[in-house]
Amino acid sequence: MKTITTLVLSLFLIGCTGDTSSRESLTVFTNVNVIPMDSEQVLMDQTVIIDGDRIVDVIPSSEITVPASAMFIDGTDKYLMPGLAEMHGHVPPTNPGPNAPEYFNKEYVESTLFLYVSAGITTVRGMLGYEGQLSLKDSVNSGAYIGPNLYLAGPSFNGNSISSPEEARERVIQQHEEGWDLLKIHPGVSLEEYDAMVEAADEVGITFGGHVPAGVGVIHAIESGQITIDHVDGYVSYLSQFEDQEMEEKLDELIRLTKEHNVWIVPTMALWETIIGAADYETMRTYDELKYIPKGVKQNYFDFAENPQTGYTIGDPAEQAQLRSRILGEMNKAGVKILMGTDAPQLFSVPGFSIHRELPHMKAAGMSNYEILLSGTKNVGEYFAEKDQFGTVAVGQRADLILLNANPLEDLSVIKEHDGVMVQGRWYSREIIVQKLKEIETYYSE
Repeated sequence: MKTITTLVLSLFLIGCTGDTSSRESLTVFTNVNVIPMDSEQVLMDQTVIIDGDRIVDVIPSSEITVPASAMFIDGTDKYLMPGLAEMHGHVPPTNPGPNAPEYFNKEYVESTLFLYVSAGITTVRGMLGYEGQLSLKDSVNSGAYIGPNLYLAGPSFNGNSISSPEEARERVIQQHEEGWDLLKIHPGVSLEEYDAMVEAADEVGITFGGHVPAGVGVIHAIESGQITIDHVDGYVSYLSQFEDQEMEEKLDELIRLTKEHNVWIVPTMALWETIIGAADYETMRTYDELKYIPKGVKQNYFDFAENPQTGYTIGDPAEQAQLRSRILGEMNKAGVKILMGTDAPQLFSVPGFSIHRELPHMKAAGMSNYEILLSGTKNVGEYFAEKDQFGTVAVGQRADLILLNANPLEDLSVIKEHDGVMVQGRWYSREIIVQKLKEIETYYSE
């Protein structure tokens, strides 16, 4: 049997000669309904032209003639939208070390990258860097592997990685010089270490995001310019001290501060329900997508389900889950900037597939279909505006796209059965994606 590595390369070559657009010719979506995501609208019967990795025209089909040499993708009765983003994702280590589990290998890395793309995830903000990942990022972004656009945080700032303000400052400077896209914060960082990190980050011009350490607190993190507060755990920790009317007032205060300081929220609702012990573990054991991950990883998930103990549960798990949903709902109503994310691969959160486990939780918090899609498209483009232009279907935008058989503004579930995904102008049809998923399933079943 071929390895996943060989399969990825062979499929890429198949695409370059068949399903995938050549960088030397135009790719054209014809007669397609476009969901541009610059507003809640659908542009009917459009022609969208891709040259290299850029959208170069979006125009009514009746108004344009395209050269016969272009590669055509029939969009009749279909819908074209921007690719989605996983804004709190992970890529397994490329150099895991001698004591790492056997499944931490090249095949796991490459299958993880493909799984994101298979579900329509065209951008991943990796939130825990490892040695060698910057070169992996370059390889993926250049098209050497099938994967999403990667923006990577460096190895995290936590209670084990730094032990003084001086070390925090040095770590900031080092990661900035190495070329990481942002700094990742984990629990265990003291207030003094956090402030030293903030000062150094401001000096060199690198952003920082992630958890809110207990010694720092969510208000100080917001006021310090933490660009994202992920998982909503910092908000929950703070608000859980209060009850009734006082909690209402404190929530209003947090929302005001969050908007005032332009802080983004990455809620990861589904995973956190799992982590705090409020999930239906028996149902999660039956998730079909578990067939696409190593047996050792799946067993770790099952072991956790037998004894779901973490340090993030505050009080009754069901009540905490309700509070989290309420926080997200109130933030959305107030106009806080929200980014789509699931923290995959984590407990029962399989890369790519986990987005579809997250969407119902966002819906339950009161977000509309358009607002949910916005969190994974235009909002992400705004967040990364200094890096590139993407997140909408418009001229000049990076060609990261999903072709759908129905309108996701009416039914989000149609994203699961897309007709193909484009990353940086490279087209992966449904047929290629299904073929590759079957190969990954076979590989992990043996």
